[in-house]
Amino acid sequence: MIPVTKPFLPGIQEFESYMSSIWERQWLTNNGPLVNELELKLKNYLNIKHLLYVSNGTMALQIAIKALDLKGEIITTPFSFVATTNSIVWEGCTPVFVDIDGETFNIDPAKIEAAITPKTSAILATHVYGNPCDIDAIQKIADQYSLKVIFDAAHCFGTKYKNKSVFEYGDISTTSFHATKLFHTIEGGAVFTKCPDLLRKMALMRNFGHNGPDEFAELGINGKNCEFHAAMGLCNLKQVDDILDKRRLLSFYYWKALSPLKAKYPKLNEDLDYNYAYFPVLFESAEMMLSCLKALENEKIYCRRYFYPPLSSLPFLAPAYMPVCESVASRILCLPLYHTLTSSDLDLITRVILRVQNYGQPEPSEKINAPIEALHPVLTIARNGAAH
Repeated sequence: MIPVTKPFLPGIQEFESYMSSIWERQWLTNNGPLVNELELKLKNYLNIKHLLYVSNGTMALQIAIKALDLKGEIITTPFSFVATTNSIVWEGCTPVFVDIDGETFNIDPAKIEAAITPKTSAILATHVYGNPCDIDAIQKIADQYSLKVIFDAAHCFGTKYKNKSVFEYGDISTTSFHATKLFHTIEGGAVFTKCPDLLRKMALMRNFGHNGPDEFAELGINGKNCEFHAAMGLCNLKQVDDILDKRRLLSFYYWKALSPLKAKYPKLNEDLDYNYAYFPVLFESAEMMLSCLKALENEKIYCRRYFYPPLSSLPFLAPAYMPVCESVASRILCLPLYHTLTSSDLDLITRVILRVQNYGQPEPSEKINAPIEALHPVLTIARNGAAH
């Protein structure tokens, strides 16, 4: 079986050494030493000044909305994970959807201004698949109308925009460290801001508003994370450069192998240093995508319609017609992408897809367990950072 993703796991001995230290201290949560160490090392790795480690990416979004004291309407994308919209509604605001760009799959800045009303308080945009939105255009609109900007950067660990971490942008950026992400802490997330006062406010919010043992300075919630999750993050952070390199290599192999496929891929931002978080394929038709999906499942290869359905069709919201998003969502498929995939795995996946395109059905396959690293020409291209 080939799943759509597998979590990266470090050597068990290294993780056990952290477990032993936790047992010795008996300090399991509440801003423990491993949480503090992880925050410091993440700031150093990402070359940023401020971040807070929180319980998950959804909590990061909710804290961001609450910390900015957002009310009324928040302009957002219909093409994202459901947590993006859920967080807006959960915090008592109304999502106003703006259709996506058909090339990048990110929110289309050219359509944002028409959606602004006197009730609009912010723009919440997702960097889909780790590919940054048109950050400058969004910020320009926000400045013109005095709106706050939150970037949902759940997919973006390791992504840079204009030679800086993409987490540096917006009033607040958020991310996820869920086990499905290329860098994970089993469960976890983070909030980022350049504003020290906003950082302090969010720090209070994630810990019930505590400002000392017997004092409360903010309305708060339990958004903290624990020592066990921080331990996994500390282990995985040591390996993240290798993880990024491997995903780049796998992606280049996919692009080369699928060159005969009648399909498109997201147009990447020109000012991008990409993290290759996902491998989405936009098929020419929904029928072709569904045929490939069925054929792959027959081979026990499991992909994901990510994102489907559009968030504008959620049953607890008024329906909104988003034609570009609906077209993309009906045809998109994310192929398996994780650290332990081999060349034989990718050969099988791509052969099944091309067989469906060319003949309408997959051929029986035999796997060859050659390591992907044996493909020296592709490895050389990938490590040189060439664009597809």
